[in-house]
Amino acid sequence: MEHKEKPKLAMYWASSCGGCEISVLNIGEHILTVDQVFDLVFFPCIADFKVSDVANYPDGYIDLCLFNGAIRNSENEETARLLRQKSKVMVAFGSCAYEGCIPALSNLTSKQATLATVYDDNPSLDNPEHIRPLEEAEVPEGMLDLPEFYDRVKTLDQVVPVDYTIPGCPPEPEQIWAILQVVVAAFTEGAPLPPPGAILGAGDRALCDECPLAREEKAVSRFYRPFEIDPEPGKCLLDQGIVCMGPATRNGCKALCPRVGMGCRGCYGPMEGVEDQGAKMLSAIASTIDVGDPADLDEEELERKIEEVVATLPDPAGTFYRFSMGHSLLRGARPEPEAVTEGGGS
Repeated sequence: MEHKEKPKLAMYWASSCGGCEISVLNIGEHILTVDQVFDLVFFPCIADFKVSDVANYPDGYIDLCLFNGAIRNSENEETARLLRQKSKVMVAFGSCAYEGCIPALSNLTSKQATLATVYDDNPSLDNPEHIRPLEEAEVPEGMLDLPEFYDRVKTLDQVVPVDYTIPGCPPEPEQIWAILQVVVAAFTEGAPLPPPGAILGAGDRALCDECPLAREEKAVSRFYRPFEIDPEPGKCLLDQGIVCMGPATRNGCKALCPRVGMGCRGCYGPMEGVEDQGAKMLSAIASTIDVGDPADLDEEELERKIEEVVATLPDPAGTFYRFSMGHSLLRGARPEPEAVTEGGGS
């Protein structure tokens, strides 16, 4: 009987929290099936693999690469380009790789401001000389190289071509297993893969369509943070003044957060046809603001009432672009010229 070589699987984390790796392991006993079907050729989170291992593989050697994490520095980008070269199928796995997620919120400030917060204004540090990491430093063992810290966080598809995207922060285990089954069938039985560019494991409508909470589209006079209100069960959170990104977010997660009284944060990204998730949500929020009858108000009074309601929205940029800043029309704040600092390099 002819031995058929197993397809090769890789998973790598760039700028991320590690939750995507845990979500893969959370597929439970199905991980044994993955082990039976695939040869694991790069997964530094769980086994001792080196970048040099990947560099020595022939181009296209890896059949499936699950790449999670945003591109924060030069090492992330170099590894992404290397894995793209060595992989037949590259998947942006999770919200950081897909849209930048939490790391991309740092695009709202500058590189120098970020370094100042970490190395100068951090209460746990004592750094009177304001020393910063150097990209090159000579040590007794030789020249030490550190990655370049980029001005902006990028998404994976802003660096290399991406074949598929799996959204979520992190993707749900059943979602991962369903997708892996499709890939396994393609590699072992010749079944067709999804069309290139597809977003896998999610729907193409708004999350509200699968949310069980009853919405009456009530106008609200203020918004609440989660600790400020005990939401009434069974009723739409947005109707109760709790920001919920459901109207601007792709369905597919079964509305797990709203079901337990926590507003959707938007980790599945925008639904089909929406270019900017935050702008879509701002439009939805605008339609809920209660200012009374605008016909009874002059322009100045109307503006004042709107501002009063909007003022109860905590951190609008972080709320509406928590997961999508890297892919948004904004991309971040306007870059400022970097100041020259003493005591170290960039």
